[in-house]
Amino acid sequence: MSFELLYQPVAEDTLLDLRAKAKKSSIGSRQAGLYKQIHKTLKLLQENPRHPGLKTHEYSSLDNPFNPKEKVFEAYAQNKTPGAYRVFWCYGPDKGQITIIAITPHP
Repeated sequence: MSFELLYQPVAEDTLLDLRAKAKKSSIGSRQAGLYKQIHKTLKLLQENPRHPGLKTHEYSSLDNPFNPKEKVFEAYAQNKTPGAYRVFWCYGPDKGQITIIAITPHP
């Protein structure tokens, strides 16, 4: 089953900013590589949120924007990198949808 991806405003702003920086930089640059990794993560998440490469797990420090009793998840976009990027997401608001809450470097 493929999911429809929705974005909270802060996540959408981050994604658009990363895309703009990637377009301005040269091929093979850090910014271009970061955007490519984020894009791949979002594609995998859309196709299968349980894909092993995402290392998806529950994240308890963020509240679900639709129902505080429901879970928020963290997926890896990078690993073993200083400030590795993560994608925070939840199911919903409707069936077959995933909402991207934030795209941010790991604290």
